[in-house]
Amino acid sequence: MNKNFQNILSNTSVIPVLVIEDIEDAVPLTLALSNGGLNVIEITLRTPSALKALSEIKNSLPDIVVGAGTVINEKNLEDALNCGADFIVSPGMTPTLLEAVKINNAPFLPGASTPSEMMHLLESGFSFQKFFPAETSGGVDMLNAIAGPMPQISFCPTGGISLLKAGKYLLCKNVSCVGGSWMAKPEWINNKNWQQIENSARETSNLTHSKYLKSGH
Repeated sequence: MNKNFQNILSNTSVIPVLVIEDIEDAVPLTLALSNGGLNVIEITLRTPSALKALSEIKNSLPDIVVGAGTVINEKNLEDALNCGADFIVSPGMTPTLLEAVKINNAPFLPGASTPSEMMHLLESGFSFQKFFPAETSGGVDMLNAIAGPMPQISFCPTGGISLLKAGKYLLCKNVSCVGGSWMAKPEWINNKNWQQIENSARETSNLTHSKYLKSGH
């Protein structure tokens, strides 16, 4: 399950984390991000439109890799998979959710913010984890500290990360990618400023690729 997720994200370094209020924004928003070089996205299940938006994107833009975020229970998981989600993201984990992931054989990025949670997930077979909420849980310093005793874990930090901070996270040896929403600000989406979003996505893509080259990834 976790290996499948790493394969999905093998060619990406930033995942836009999106809150979609209006279903009509789903496809143009995703297209703007894709035009800017970001082809893997996460739709958070925080709005009534989220599942329909996910389905709409998969139907209209099948080459885009679309994950479902804020999955906190079995129903969320099954609804997201039924709508075509390519992977599942959770802010944390519970035994019930882990069992549902196993039953559905879903590519899963579980969240953790403490060493004990990370160890539990690693013991359950998840060597690729979401570090959340990143900035308020110690940020880069925490990840560097964890790299010593738990080098087998790779992370996707999310939560409070900006364009300027993204590169610093990507330089951590135990970070594979980062998640954030800075390239698709709510006001840009509300104003349907797709060109601004495309420009921001391109800036993000250029930054992360250059950081990757410098860090030897």
